[in-house]
Amino acid sequence: METVKLTIDKKSIEVPKGTTIYKAAKQLGIDIPVLCYMELKDLKIENKPAGCRICVVEVEGRRNLAPSCSTDCAEGMVVKTHTMRVINARRTILELILSDHPKDCLTCAKSGRCELQDMAVKLGVRNIPGQEYAEMSTYRIDTSPSIIRDLDKCIMCRRCEMMCNKVQTVGALNAINRGFQAVVAPAFEQNLEKSTCTYCGQCVAVCPTGALTEVDHTPKIIRALSDPTKTVLVQTAPAIRVALGEEFGMEPGTIVTGKMVAALREIGFKYVFDTDFAADLTIMEEGTELLSRLSRHLAGDKSVKLPILTSCCPGWVNFFENNFSDMLDVPSTAKSPQQMFGAIAKNYFAQKMGIKREDMVVVSVMPCLAKKYEAQRDEFKVDGNPDVDFSISTRELAHLIKEFNINFNDLEDQDFDRPLGESTGAAVIFGATGGVIEAATRTAYEIQTGKKLEKVDFKELRGMEGIRSATVDFNGLPINIGIAHGLGNARKLLEDVRSGKANYHAIEVMACPGGCIGGGGQPLHHGDISILKARTEAIYREDAGKPVRKSHENEYIKKLYEEYLGKPMSEKAHHLLHTHYFDKGKKDIYI
Repeated sequence: METVKLTIDKKSIEVPKGTTIYKAAKQLGIDIPVLCYMELKDLKIENKPAGCRICVVEVEGRRNLAPSCSTDCAEGMVVKTHTMRVINARRTILELILSDHPKDCLTCAKSGRCELQDMAVKLGVRNIPGQEYAEMSTYRIDTSPSIIRDLDKCIMCRRCEMMCNKVQTVGALNAINRGFQAVVAPAFEQNLEKSTCTYCGQCVAVCPTGALTEVDHTPKIIRALSDPTKTVLVQTAPAIRVALGEEFGMEPGTIVTGKMVAALREIGFKYVFDTDFAADLTIMEEGTELLSRLSRHLAGDKSVKLPILTSCCPGWVNFFENNFSDMLDVPSTAKSPQQMFGAIAKNYFAQKMGIKREDMVVVSVMPCLAKKYEAQRDEFKVDGNPDVDFSISTRELAHLIKEFNINFNDLEDQDFDRPLGESTGAAVIFGATGGVIEAATRTAYEIQTGKKLEKVDFKELRGMEGIRSATVDFNGLPINIGIAHGLGNARKLLEDVRSGKANYHAIEVMACPGGCIGGGGQPLHHGDISILKARTEAIYREDAGKPVRKSHENEYIKKLYEEYLGKPMSEKAHHLLHTHYFDKGKKDIYI
């Protein structure tokens, strides 16, 4: 490997050719401030547009200052990172950025965790010369069902563009205009709702300012909790319990299930349920659908659509409606666990408790911003009343707990309410990539073969590779399984299916890197794969500790079918728990 030797702040270092000054300095423990720069190591993707120039350094023999994030080291290079010229340049650059930035820090959704605000503190910028003469850019705020886009706060770091185009291949965001008018905006439309945006929220997760934030449902939830005529219940997704603790200073991967339940009760929710219950229900419906298609396929039915695609992830559903509308009959028709729970809560549970549908408010806590959009889809409403009224992210729940002045770390563990709070280990692993298909495999194997599955851990389905394949032996019947997480990987896999190159019976897709544990509504991880791995390991620890680890062995699920649904894929189950998809008319516009 060819290397180069250079000096940074009088310290010598030898690095591989092609290493940037910023990375070389980091190896020496020299801190160079960055704003637009971001690296996703495990995805081998860097955002280094050198747009903000906060990272500039002096290079001996070069007239202009060099952006360290995009300038490669060279043999004999002498670099100075904190000269008076460099410090003055950084301050001037930041002052220029702030001169065209709103000053509503007290009410901004990103206040307290804004990287621009932190940079102003770091560089000691306390006033902006000439501010009284500056004319600021103004844009209309774009509010979609899940994401708010405030271009007045866009600093052109282009991180969102990196996530949308390079990682997710959605193509909804691109840089437009020049100078002070330069912003990142939908490439083909004027707002997100009319673009190809899937609402996965990965753009929100990397935005350093308040230019991209989630739609906040907490004020509406507080109003509902204050209304004595309403019965407000909450469901929590499996990925929440292994990430929420990070918002309260705990290590990534700390399981806080019991504390979360206790906090939700203190906030005032009448019933605290687990979305995992509906995940077990999803396996019953989706697994039965898979086995039905397989049996028909093996019987020679040419009309059967295989592979079956999982349909739990709304970001993924939005993606294939936009880009693979010729394959809308391939995914499972099973609703997501969030929507199955809402349907069961407002029909079965409401009837059981004698509560009118319109007097029940169902709140979900999700790791995903696309869940906000999913809850508002018309097909998930009855006479205009949604099955799930409001969806909040993990971050929003943390804010709500803090707003109620609850000492989260000192709470005693509590259990979920029943019957919709009882679940198996199979449901918990829905939170990690590969988990849905592993849960389905545990149940489908026993139903198909009639034999007890002694080894429930299908480790061949686990991992962090973007696209994975495995074959599971169903007692002599090989089942080919594909797994993808991250929409860019999903695109590659689905294009292989479309072209006939892939030979799978079932495919699991999750929109976000790592699956739900890396969702756009989770505590920010900035691409740190170690955080995602810690959350994933916690998911499997919780699974391993469950007394029951197969969805079809959940006694409350059995009772639900006996009392109400009949059997999986029955007419009633199909009406309540299944859906259909739409051609969004936005085909392959990613560039």
